[in-house]
Amino acid sequence: MALDLDTDRIQQLLHDGVRDKVYPGAVWAIGNSQGIQASGSAGVLDPERPGEPMRRDTVFDVASLTKILAVWSTIGCLVEDGKLQLDTQLGDFWSEVHGHPLAEVTARHLLTHTAGAPLRANLRNLYGTDRQDVRDGVLREALHRPPGEAVEYTDRAALILGYLAEHLSGQSLGALADSRVWQPLGMTQTRFGPLPDGAAARCAPTELDDGTGTHLKGSAHDFSARLLGGVCGIAGAFSVLEDLATFLRYLLAPAQVSESPGFGAGWIKESLQIHTGELSPPRGLFWHPAPGTAPKTDDIWVHYGFTGMGVWISPGKNRWATLLTNKLYYTRDREPLTLVRNTFRSLAFT
Repeated sequence: MALDLDTDRIQQLLHDGVRDKVYPGAVWAIGNSQGIQASGSAGVLDPERPGEPMRRDTVFDVASLTKILAVWSTIGCLVEDGKLQLDTQLGDFWSEVHGHPLAEVTARHLLTHTAGAPLRANLRNLYGTDRQDVRDGVLREALHRPPGEAVEYTDRAALILGYLAEHLSGQSLGALADSRVWQPLGMTQTRFGPLPDGAAARCAPTELDDGTGTHLKGSAHDFSARLLGGVCGIAGAFSVLEDLATFLRYLLAPAQVSESPGFGAGWIKESLQIHTGELSPPRGLFWHPAPGTAPKTDDIWVHYGFTGMGVWISPGKNRWATLLTNKLYYTRDREPLTLVRNTFRSLAFT
């Protein structure tokens, strides 16, 4: 069934964002369990190449959407494999954290951002540049507050869960996500960076790199991801509109695919509900209710990426949406894109 969408207003919204230099360009899609129902693009890939429009096959640094595409999904695989129980304290089964503050934390605490982990990554300043030293430091670090006391978003939650997924699977996070999620779903253009030259050429540039004097393109914007070789739970993945549409469609209709990833309907349903009780802001498992919506009545869940990404999902409305931009090309200011995102969400889920 086709969706009743005002695509002209959506296109005007995104063209206005280009005009106002919120981002150089954007691509978007809205769909349901059958697939993409509407899509479009606006602006250019790179302001330095004004003749090259933003396209549906543009590759984006998805930043914190890595937390969904790689971490949330593989943790779901491990839960459904029976290898991980969400409410078992990490110290009971993970030798790397036994005897350290993280021992009292659970995977559910991390997935709801209630673990009390430090609010900033700050990896190089605290632990140096050796990857094993960083891992050891993160897994032994003191907590910012007791687990379960407050909802506080921190990149460290996904970093720790990525390390946990590696521990339980015996694979790198990138190999695990690729074998258990991306390849089974046919997400052939989703991968961790740095990207090979061919894919990097189609990549939307992000922030200016002070070291080279050029905009980052094909290498993760997130410094923690670059420090850790491009692969970590915080950020570092790259993807395209079609792959994100495939992923979101699966979340609405997991029974429809011929080759399933390692997580299914149970994990999806468990994740898209409030797990934080009376604490504020409310959280599901890595997903959270879209701003301006009510979890129980609207049932619209979202996750963002700092480079200019957003994905929304509503099982109750049988609808998903995604908006991909490279807003970091211009600014780190959140407000202009926040206004665009919220308007886009309202138009996508009317």
